[in-house]
Amino acid sequence: MQRQQTGAAGGEEPVGPLAGFTVGVTAARRADELGALLRRRGAEVMHAPALRIVPLADDSELLAATKQLIDNAPDVVVATTAIGFRGWVEAADGWGLGDALLDRLREVRLLARGPKVRGAIRAAGLTEEWFPASESMAEVLDRLLEEGVEGHRIAVQLHGEPLPGFVESLRAAGAEVVGVPVYRWMPPEDIGPVDRLLDATVARALDAVTFTSAPAAASLLDRAERRGMRAELLDALRHDVLPACVGPVTALPLEAHDVPTSQPERFRLGPLVQLLTAELPGRVRPLPVAGRRLEIRGHAVVVDGELRTVPPAGMALLRALARRPGWVVARSELLRSLPGAGRDEHAVETAMARLRMALGAPKLIQTVVKRGYRLALDPSADTKYAGE
Repeated sequence: MQRQQTGAAGGEEPVGPLAGFTVGVTAARRADELGALLRRRGAEVMHAPALRIVPLADDSELLAATKQLIDNAPDVVVATTAIGFRGWVEAADGWGLGDALLDRLREVRLLARGPKVRGAIRAAGLTEEWFPASESMAEVLDRLLEEGVEGHRIAVQLHGEPLPGFVESLRAAGAEVVGVPVYRWMPPEDIGPVDRLLDATVARALDAVTFTSAPAAASLLDRAERRGMRAELLDALRHDVLPACVGPVTALPLEAHDVPTSQPERFRLGPLVQLLTAELPGRVRPLPVAGRRLEIRGHAVVVDGELRTVPPAGMALLRALARRPGWVVARSELLRSLPGAGRDEHAVETAMARLRMALGAPKLIQTVVKRGYRLALDPSADTKYAGE
C-alpha cells in the first residue's frame, strides 16, 4: 500500500497520492466532478470529451418512443439510470406529454436497475415493483426470464451503453422489446481535444486514461483509426498508459482489442478515482539514491516525500538513468533519449544541470568523468524499501 507522504520541510502539505501523474478524462457527462476528484488528490487532468450528448428535448427518437408507449402500453418497463429516467420525464413534460407518460407508467410493472434509479422513480411519484441489490442488469434479466416473458411487451430505457445479451435474451424467450433511447451519443463538435489526448497517450505523456461509457471508448478508438494511429494507441494502452474503466460494460470496446483494463468493484466515479489512487503510485518503484528516497512519477519526482517539478528534458534523462540505476549511462545514449536534441552532447550537460537544480539534491546524480552519468544508488538500502 502506498504510504501517505509528507513534505520534506516542516509545515509543508502532504504529497497527494496522484501528484506528479497526468490523467486523461474522456467523459462528457460529470467530467467536472471526475476532474475535481482527481485534482483533489494531486493529479493533472487532460479533459477531452470523446462524445457529446444530444439534449433529450431535441431527440425525435425519444419523442416517437414515448408516444408509442403512451398509445400502446407495455407490460414491463425497465429503468436503467437515474439521470436517464429523470431526463425522460422532463423531456415528456416539455412536449406536453408528462402527465400521460406518468399515468401510463403507473399502470405497468416498473423495474429499476438499482437504488439510485429507484430514487428517481419515486421522485416522479411512481413506485417500482422491484430492484436488484447488485445493481446488475444480469439479475434483472434472470428475474424476467424466471417469470416468463413470452408474449410480453417490455420497454427498456437505453442509456447510451450497450446491453450485451439483454435485449437478445428477452427476444429469444418470446418477448417484444421496445427500446427507449433517453439520450444519444454524437461525436464532439470540437475534435481538437480528442486529438491532443490521442497524441499524449501515444507519446506516453499520460499515465492513465479514464472511461465512463462504452461509447466514449469506442469513439476514441474510431478517431485513432481515422488518424491511422489505432495500433499505436492500443500499444500504449496495453503496456504503459493505464486504461481505467468505471465498469465491465464500459470496458467492452477496449477488451475487444485485447486491451486489459482496470475497474473498481463498485461502478461509481469515487471508486474509479480510488482505483487510480492505488494503482498509479503502485506502479512506481521507490529507489534509494544518495541517502534519499526517489520516486519517478509521470511528470514529476518525489524526493523524500517532497514533490519536485522537472522539465520534460530532465524527465527523459532521469528515466534513462533509472532504467539501469547505479550503472553509468553514456552521454551519447542520454542524448538519444532527449526529444529533438540533435547530435550535440552539450545538450545533455545543459539538461542535466537543469535536472539537478529541479531535484534540489545534486548528489542524486553522479558525473563519471569521460564516461557519462549514473544514479547514485544505495544497494545496501534495498532491504529498507523491499517491504513498502
